[in-house]
Amino acid sequence: MSDSTYLQLRSLITAGGELQLSLKQAPIPEPAADEVLIRIEAAPINPSDLALLLGPADLSTAQVGGTAALPTLTAKIPQQSMSTVAARVDQPMPIGNEGAGIVVKAGENAQAMHGKTVAALGGGMFSQYRVVKAAACLVLPDGTAPSEGASCFVNPLTALSMVENMRRENHTALVHTAAASNLGQMLNKICLKDGVPLVNIVRSPEQAATLRNLGAKYICDSTSPNFMAELTDAIAATGATLAFDAISGGKLANQILICMEAAINRKATSYSRYGSAVHKQVYSYGVLDTRPIEIDRANVGMAWSVSGWLLTYFLEKIGPQGVQKLRERVIAELKTTFASHYTAEISLLEALRPDVIHAYNRRATGEKYLINPNK
Repeated sequence: MSDSTYLQLRSLITAGGELQLSLKQAPIPEPAADEVLIRIEAAPINPSDLALLLGPADLSTAQVGGTAALPTLTAKIPQQSMSTVAARVDQPMPIGNEGAGIVVKAGENAQAMHGKTVAALGGGMFSQYRVVKAAACLVLPDGTAPSEGASCFVNPLTALSMVENMRRENHTALVHTAAASNLGQMLNKICLKDGVPLVNIVRSPEQAATLRNLGAKYICDSTSPNFMAELTDAIAATGATLAFDAISGGKLANQILICMEAAINRKATSYSRYGSAVHKQVYSYGVLDTRPIEIDRANVGMAWSVSGWLLTYFLEKIGPQGVQKLRERVIAELKTTFASHYTAEISLLEALRPDVIHAYNRRATGEKYLINPNK
């Protein structure tokens, strides 16, 4: 690779049912008048990135190829899963929702950003260089390393938007699953600071301890034999009628609805065969469990809903002024509320190693990997 070219990680699914990961070499682009060229030095691997990077590939079939400088990795995709990726077949896809780095070149209308450390959201961030609109960048405070600002879009804006969504729909408290995650820890800090009651659902005593050390008050371990009773008590104490579910598959959403209904009925003064009239909402925003969501309508009443939730759609809903308000808070609390911690920093070459893929694809709560494309 010369000084005039760069590497970008690409994911391709062929019509024959094969995942192909590769590093594409291309000329370093020139920014237009309202654009900047960023030398990317940090890009987190988010669950949404993994969905695009690996798709439904069977990684037990992974094969390494290419050269030491330009490695490749291929894996088979089960035939029954091909329908889920039909829209992207034979299209090389750049990966990486967000990242941060140094502006090394700026268009004539963006000269003020030249030399600045910025974060950006716009896809294709698993790349040594990236051209983006200047308006899409956040200039990070002086003294902020790219790694400190790399995750300042997806998780911080998601956590803030959950609380904003709660207020706009007239709920007063939240339930959150996979709550010891990087995002979950941010949500805890926001709720503690803003005085919002939060019920945290975790999957192990160790995760519960992590949140307890952050000051979380209501923590329910789904592996506990008394989980349903403990969750009902926590929901009754907080009055939570809104949940954001990162697990989504299986029975957890149903269990949350059952416990919400039971908590509400503790205060009921009369019986109704339709259950309580209080609306209970579970938003599915992640897919840590790929099984179907199972809903048994018994014991949940008639006032409930389970539906999908996506950050992008919510930000469009609240408009530019609403988004700007959230972005300003992220910058103000970048090294406190929205600080991210990483399990490991890897290079683009390492991102294609089967053992490294196995590590970051575990999606273990509390583990987060960072790609430094220029490592």
